[in-house]
Amino acid sequence: MTFPPGFVWGTATSAFQIEGATTVDGRGPSIWDTFAATPGKVEGGDTGEPACEHYTRYPEDIALMKRLGVSSYRFSLAWPRIQPTGTGPAEPRGLAFYDRLVDALLEAGIEPMVTLYHWDLPQALQDKGGWVNRDTVDHFTEYARIAHAHLGDRVKQWTTLNEPFCPAYLGYGIGIHAPGIVDPASALVAAHHLLLAHGRAMTAMRAQARPGQQFSLVLNFSTARVAVADEAHLAAARKVEGLSGRLFLEPVLRGVYPADVLSEVAHLNALAPAIREGDLAEIAAPIDWLGVNYYNPTRVAPAADPLYETPGALPGLRGVEILPPEGPLTHTGWEQEAAALTDLLRWLAEQAPGMPLLVTENGSAFPDEVSPDGQVHDPERTAYLLAHLRAVHAAIQAGVDVRGYLAWSLLDNFEWAFGYDKRFGLVHVDFATQARTFKDSAHAYAKVVAANAVAPE
Repeated sequence: MTFPPGFVWGTATSAFQIEGATTVDGRGPSIWDTFAATPGKVEGGDTGEPACEHYTRYPEDIALMKRLGVSSYRFSLAWPRIQPTGTGPAEPRGLAFYDRLVDALLEAGIEPMVTLYHWDLPQALQDKGGWVNRDTVDHFTEYARIAHAHLGDRVKQWTTLNEPFCPAYLGYGIGIHAPGIVDPASALVAAHHLLLAHGRAMTAMRAQARPGQQFSLVLNFSTARVAVADEAHLAAARKVEGLSGRLFLEPVLRGVYPADVLSEVAHLNALAPAIREGDLAEIAAPIDWLGVNYYNPTRVAPAADPLYETPGALPGLRGVEILPPEGPLTHTGWEQEAAALTDLLRWLAEQAPGMPLLVTENGSAFPDEVSPDGQVHDPERTAYLLAHLRAVHAAIQAGVDVRGYLAWSLLDNFEWAFGYDKRFGLVHVDFATQARTFKDSAHAYAKVVAANAVAPE
């Protein structure tokens, strides 16, 4: 099952999850430093130290990428490393680290793909309200200008936000991510301000862009699955996909919030009042491609009571039952269904005709360890990886313009509220010694990359 010529193969990480060195070279505290230091918030009391010590071990990690054979590496910049308080002049030592990383990637023949924001808001901005405070939009835009101006002579691929769903809904809505606030209304306001920050940063970077640069946004999706394709079940699925996906997608593509979603959350009296004149036009600043993160589907059914307040991350959702996942689950308790990725990519091609898509994250966590033979045998992850690569190939065969696939993640890392317990890496990390070991899934991925093809099931 061969992929198109020029198909981009890569892997992805994020700053807080791998860098460590959280108090080094002028870096300021982020909301994740504060959240992780709060007892009971992260499994095992884990924090962003030492993570994978990527701040000093990045040459070793780039050598791992070369072994994989990938041509692209998606990573995020730590905002508090560049602007320790989220405002003011850049910290030269923070910029110098990313200079070293980018230069080493280019020397290795790997294209750097920069994400500006992967959830590590400077704590000083959270102290002023964080993403619920509209001023944060302007601070983010200035940060984008600084980072892009400094690295734009070498970095061609730029992404504003990773999964605004997560900082908005998980951080402000149900509080299981930093900053740990539980308020569905604030979640919707944060979502709007994140999207506005994306749009303004997009415009700011384009104003100083160099030839050949591309700008994008990364959204996460979880295809809603129903047991019965009747009107009530399909309506429940549409509600879930509306709040989880279309609320973020349609303003970017079309400059409007979906009318059904606005109606669904109207009782919270939060989203509509946050929208000011001109906001949606700014959010709809053109993007060059859309990043798609997919891990698992969500099973839904209509609730007997249409006003039933659905528990979970989606703010204001009513009248829907979120059902347990089915089949063998990953270590995070997520269902594995590769066909849902094919369906998602086909749906996105319908929603955004002519928009190139890139699978920017896809992966699975399993509790693997180094065996007595010195290898890491992870058959479940290998099976997940290959099944989802076949799903991407099926979407391409159906005419979807998918340009690349970036495996999540290069390394086992700090997996947010799960701490170090959940391992998503193609490469095993012994956090006590920082020893890196290729897993069987890494060897399997390297074969796919080398052949530009995946074997049929």
